[in-house]
Amino acid sequence: MEIPYTVTARADTGLWNAKIGIWLFLASEVMLFGGLFSGYVFLRLGAASTPDYDWPTELLNVPMGFVNTLILIGSSVTVILSWSALKLREYNKFKIWMSITLLCAVAFLGIKTVEYTEKFTGYGIFLNDGAEIKGKYATEQEGFVTIVPKYPEKAEAAGFTPAPATLAVHEGSYVIPVENVVRWSNFQPSYNTFYSIYFTLTGLHALHVIGGVVVLGYFLFFGGPMWRTNPEHLANRVEVGGLFWHFVDLVWIFLFPILYLM
Repeated sequence: MEIPYTVTARADTGLWNAKIGIWLFLASEVMLFGGLFSGYVFLRLGAASTPDYDWPTELLNVPMGFVNTLILIGSSVTVILSWSALKLREYNKFKIWMSITLLCAVAFLGIKTVEYTEKFTGYGIFLNDGAEIKGKYATEQEGFVTIVPKYPEKAEAAGFTPAPATLAVHEGSYVIPVENVVRWSNFQPSYNTFYSIYFTLTGLHALHVIGGVVVLGYFLFFGGPMWRTNPEHLANRVEVGGLFWHFVDLVWIFLFPILYLM
């Protein structure tokens, strides 16, 4: 049985079925991310109105986030060029442009992995007096919590002292008695409010990027038979995948300023 309206437009909507479907799907995605963005804004405003809560503004790598923004903007251009090549019946050019799109996506995920690694290898220690010391290589041994602080002067002001030679710790470590520590952990979602919303937003976005890679990669590596039998159908499918990819890029264009710059 042949599925109707995969290439030709419906008379009632002027669109073929997949294009109607992707716009309905993207409408649901707007509501999903819109709710998350709204949640972030309320959390941010709530933190600004709470004198004893210092919303972290120096925790993210702005240059990496900016490079990722440029990468995704560039991939939006190349995915359009890949679709245009199919409309012009230039299959080899389609493969080139789609390959560049996928390389951009992989580069984005690679940079994001580096950022995540920085978070999970960084640590923070909360003290009884309310102080918070950030750094790396935090451990607990022999009644002390040790850390290589990002700002040694802040650690010393909070009562940390250089680690004695008897402790097997990283060079530059400072120690404080465990009874002076409320809690300590790496920068995981449970660390504070900022990291919980950061990992929720960026993690969900990364899953969308991976989904886009799977779909666009399928067109690149397995689109040959459809190109030989029905090239216009393949062009329509790539257009639908491209619309999803534009949405993924647009979400990041909003994510970058609100997370990294505000």
